[in-house]
Amino acid sequence: MTATKDPKPTASASRARVITLGCRLNSYESEVMRGHADAAGLEDAIIVNTCAVTSEAVRSARQTIRRARKDNPGARILVTGCAAQINPDEFAAMPEVDRVIGNHEKMQAGTWASPALHEGHEKILVNDIMSVKETAGHLIDGMEGRARAYVQVQNGCDHRCTFCIIPYGRGNSRSVPAGEVVQMLRRLVETGHYEVVLTGVDLTSWGADLPGQPQLGNLVQRILKLVPELEQLRISSIDAIEMDDALFEAIGDPRLAPFMHLSLQHGDNLMLKRMKRRHSREDAIELADKLRAIRPDIALGADIIAGFPTETESAFENSMRLVEDCTLAFLHVFPYSPRPGTPAARMPQLEKALIKERAARLREVGERALARHLDTHVGAVRDVLVEQENDGRLSDFSRVALTGFATLEAGRPVPARIVAQDGQKLIAEPA
Repeated sequence: MTATKDPKPTASASRARVITLGCRLNSYESEVMRGHADAAGLEDAIIVNTCAVTSEAVRSARQTIRRARKDNPGARILVTGCAAQINPDEFAAMPEVDRVIGNHEKMQAGTWASPALHEGHEKILVNDIMSVKETAGHLIDGMEGRARAYVQVQNGCDHRCTFCIIPYGRGNSRSVPAGEVVQMLRRLVETGHYEVVLTGVDLTSWGADLPGQPQLGNLVQRILKLVPELEQLRISSIDAIEMDDALFEAIGDPRLAPFMHLSLQHGDNLMLKRMKRRHSREDAIELADKLRAIRPDIALGADIIAGFPTETESAFENSMRLVEDCTLAFLHVFPYSPRPGTPAARMPQLEKALIKERAARLREVGERALARHLDTHVGAVRDVLVEQENDGRLSDFSRVALTGFATLEAGRPVPARIVAQDGQKLIAEPA
């Protein structure tokens, strides 16, 4: 999961401001909270939407809260998100924090209009996330400051990977009904969005809790059929073992972006077993080959953990080889950090220096893989979705620096000739 942050809030701002840490789902939920807070007239407040995916993410949340208080001494600091849900007492104990709000409560409009946000009430507004049975669709007009919109179609996770604390912050898997999802996408298309991204905690488990147990591929095909005005649909991170036949069929649709981020986590079968993953190394390679056979222009990304407990050098080398075996283009490397309460935290741990060294080696492999992928575009003319001034992405999510263009409209594609790459991004000129 990629960390994002909103611009630093300023003391002069009277509206409630949101600082987002963590994944794309958090970004979406921040927009919902922003809308609820504005509708409630909440002023002089800073909402910090935290992440708990690693120990570093929790440390970053605490630092962000302290910095927000220093920069805005008169504002109320309201802390929510996965880290706050999992350990509300830790954040309530911080003198900088005025209220701690749970992941379910943060999505309710009434929370932001509640007198409980003010002095004289309980500091912690967090209930049992495991008791939540539904995830409601929230209509938003788009993502502030972003070229693409994210739509939450699923939340929570029923799996219990030994390294992961997120189910305790998000609860069990819940799905937004397909009809609500289609309505949200129609609204976003009407407000001018070129691309919409489907997101969730465990996206491929969508539908298991709905009548008839539809699968993600059914939802994707329904969107492509019922929202013909949508130019481009994108799928966020998915579990490597849960792709259904309808989703494989949808991969061939040109309106589905040729990019897939796979939750692989490791390249060694013993490590995968100890992680309690449900796929093998061979499954991952077979999936990559099948996706590329259906969609030759597809780019694949993956999460891989370096330094998992008991990881040997040979096991780690299997992870490095997996990058080439799956022809990955984008690598998100997580140095393993123990999360209290998870089974992996009780396993024999590697030295922190070794974990750091292996993560660095794995990132080097990822950098070489990205450079090879970018090379495939040099010399070609591609449509680039403009994200902001002189910056955009291809449909396969390759980043592009745009040079020599007179005018560029954020959120719209522009034809460009790819003239070079610098290892991180493509360089493009007017076609």
